[in-house]
Amino acid sequence: MRHLRLVPEKTNIDFFAAARWTFGASVVAMILSVILVLTMGLNFGIDFRGGTTVRTESARPVDVAAYRAAIADLELGDVSITEVFDPTFGPERNVAMIRIQAQEGVGSVPPETIAAVETVLKAVAPDIRFTAVESVGPKVSGELIWTAILSVVVAWAGILVYIWLRFEWQYAVGAVAALVHDVVVTVGIFALLQMRFDLTIIAALLTIIGYSINDTVVVFDRLRENLVKFKKMPLRDVMNLSVNETLSRTLMTSGTTLLALLPLLILGGDVIRGFTFAITWGVVVGTYSSVYMAKNIVLWLGLPREGPKGASEAGTQFPTAG
Repeated sequence: MRHLRLVPEKTNIDFFAAARWTFGASVVAMILSVILVLTMGLNFGIDFRGGTTVRTESARPVDVAAYRAAIADLELGDVSITEVFDPTFGPERNVAMIRIQAQEGVGSVPPETIAAVETVLKAVAPDIRFTAVESVGPKVSGELIWTAILSVVVAWAGILVYIWLRFEWQYAVGAVAALVHDVVVTVGIFALLQMRFDLTIIAALLTIIGYSINDTVVVFDRLRENLVKFKKMPLRDVMNLSVNETLSRTLMTSGTTLLALLPLLILGGDVIRGFTFAITWGVVVGTYSSVYMAKNIVLWLGLPREGPKGASEAGTQFPTAG
């Protein structure tokens, strides 16, 4: 039985042929992303901006589209509506969570606005009841922003230490530089498109970090194997060989992931669109950085050619790619 291949069994692509251009483009993209965030800012969602969460109950099924259309006429800005599913709820108990961003100059949504929301929703579901109303103030939102930043930085630090211990410090620097690139460029595209940026996007960023480092480690593991096999081959050639040998695996993994993400991006609706867009963009950028950024930094830093760390165990962690 022949295996499906997205690339020929043997490839000899020179991934360093345009190293200055590819690495330069990555640096420019990061700089532009920072400029976009500083000048245009991020379109923070309720999690980071503050606002009010309303829990509703009705005997009628929750119609998220109808709820959203009714509230849109009030021009309240960012409004998130999700249906709450619970196996203990009977058919007559339909629960939704409505999150409304804080209004300009007000720490939380005022009672008058809550009353207006209830009025327009009663036109959709006459028996609707507001069972809970909770506000998230600016102080809590500010703490969430710093906690989100800390979570990403801790992920970077943890991966830096792991790669350093598992391989060499040069690998660690290259891997973390690629991860910083992935996160910064992803945040930059959100600033450019002014898509809603909330805690689900932070979850997406952490997912991107995990996905990207997995791809990078596979390339690094094959590189370490080949450094033992080809001790006289120039480092650049060994790196090219390693990326070519894992190219089929890289494209197959990215391709199958995108096949699952694209339907969600197109058909998933507004609730998950930001999350799926971030993951989809991150898969593409993460694959690019693993191939074109991480290894370039490792090449420029240089590697010891005699007895690399863990050489006797090379090839035991990941399946053969190709």
